[in-house]
This record gives sequence, structure tokens and C-alpha cells, in this order.
Amino acid sequence: MSRRIVEITPELMLRAYRHGLFPMAESRLGDRLYWLDPERRGVLPLEQFHLSRRLMRTALSGAFEVTADRDFAATIAGCATPAPGREDTWINPQIERLFRELHRMGHAHSVECWRDGMLVGGLYGVVLGAAFFGESMFSFVSDASKVALVHLIARLKLGGFTLLDTQFVTTHLTQFGAIEIPRALYKAQLAAAVDRPATWLATPDPAALEATIRALRGREGDHA
Repeated sequence: MSRRIVEITPELMLRAYRHGLFPMAESRLGDRLYWLDPERRGVLPLEQFHLSRRLMRTALSGAFEVTADRDFAATIAGCATPAPGREDTWINPQIERLFRELHRMGHAHSVECWRDGMLVGGLYGVVLGAAFFGESMFSFVSDASKVALVHLIARLKLGGFTLLDTQFVTTHLTQFGAIEIPRALYKAQLAAAVDRPATWLATPDPAALEATIRALRGREGDHA
């Protein structure tokens, strides 16, 4: 009996995200996608984001021009670019194509950092309801991806989002407050978030954005 190959479409991807699955390729040159549903899931609680005084100053200093959805294709291409310590990537051409289609449908978004007109860092992810599924980030200069993350958090808080899924937890993300939670708890948080209304703010009010970034400091101590 032959096995029926199911075509992966943007619509199928959205259904998978809704149920807690996400796709990855084995490598940049890999031609197959795999669905992952880890036993422990990485999340970054929005109310527990750790923002250092130094990074807050950098994010507000104008050192980078920060935009959202200005160049989604270049952002995902930047995330797929090899870098020291990341000589390969799970973002293959099929992943790039599918996420570009999700972006055209309004379900995938990017935050970009620019310097002298050049894209030097950023991140992208998927939006369903009040959930943002962070996919990848990149940085060609110091602090670019960190500043993009700060601006993402501020936009999510302003837009009424409740869940930031990081898929896995890395040392880079733990400094900002990312944690691992059991699959069952993640699925419960996901179910509550995907049917809750939220608004992606590509161009929020600048004063509100700055106030939200400053408020991220809260009573937290200084972090790297």
C-alpha cells in the first residue's frame, strides 16, 4: 500500500500551530520537514521579561531604527544565514516559502533593526489570536536581536497578547526570563490564547511604545 504524502500548506501550518506543533527541517539543505511537539516547551512570560538598564538605554537610544513588517523576506533570510556557532540552520527554502506566504496572509510578522539603511538584526514569528510563536532571530551587529526582542515584547503587551512561545529555551533566552513548562500546561495556555483577540501593532504610537519599554524594567534588578 502506498503512503499518501500530505502537502504542507500555510493553512495546514496554522492548524498545526493551533494544536501545539511546529515544523523544522533537519538542515538548510534538507528537503523534508518534521513536526515537533516537545515534552517541555519554552515560553517567555510577558509579565516576567527581564530588561537590563543597559539594554533599555540601547533600545531607546536610536542606535537602531526598529521597524515591523518592513522586510519580512530579508528577516527570515537573515535568520537562515550561517553565523559563528550556528554554521547550519533548520530554515530550508520550503520553510522560507511557507512563512512568506503566512506573512502575506497576515499571520507571520517580523521585527527588524536597521543601521545606516542596512538590516542588521531581527526576528520573526507566527500570530494566532493572542499567541505569538517566536521562530528565529539573528544579529549581524551587537545587541541587534536583543533590541528587536525588546520591541517585540512591547508590541505584544500593547496589543493584548498573552502567550510568547519560544519553542525551546536557550542560554540567550534565559537571560530575558524564558522558562520551560510541561507540554500539558503549555497546551492549556495555548488553548486559552489562540481564541482570544489581540492586535499586532506594526506601527504603535511612539510615546506608548517608549513608555511600555520603560515599564518593562519594573522592579527587576539589573540583568546582562
